[in-house]
Amino acid sequence: MTGALDIIFSALADPTRRAILTMLLEDDMAVTDVAHPFDMSLAAISKHLQVLAEAGLITQEKRGRVKWCKLEPDALKAASVWMQGFGQFEPVNLDAFERFLARELDERHEPPDAPLP
Repeated sequence: MTGALDIIFSALADPTRRAILTMLLEDDMAVTDVAHPFDMSLAAISKHLQVLAEAGLITQEKRGRVKWCKLEPDALKAASVWMQGFGQFEPVNLDAFERFLARELDERHEPPDAPLP
C-alpha cells in the first residue's frame, strides 16, 4: 500500500499532471487534445500521461488511430483514505482566528492608561 501511495503522490506532485487530471474530470480526451493547452511538446505530454497511467490515475486506449485518455477516479481512493486519517484534527475557523488576532493586536497598541484627573 505504501508503494502505491508513493507512486500516486509522486504523480500528483507535478502541476502539469494535476492540470491534466482536472481536464479529464470533464470527459475522456484524445492525447492531442490533452496536449493543446500546454506549451510543451507532444512527447513531453506523453511522458506525463505515462506517469499518470503507471500510477493508475488514468487509462489510455487506442480507438482507431487516436489514443484516448480516461480518468480512473477510484485510483485516488487509497490516497483519500490515507489523507482522511488526518481529519481527526479540529478544522481551523479562520474567521474566529482573524477576530482573535485583531483583539490581540488592538490590546497591544492601546495607549497606557492615562492618570485619572
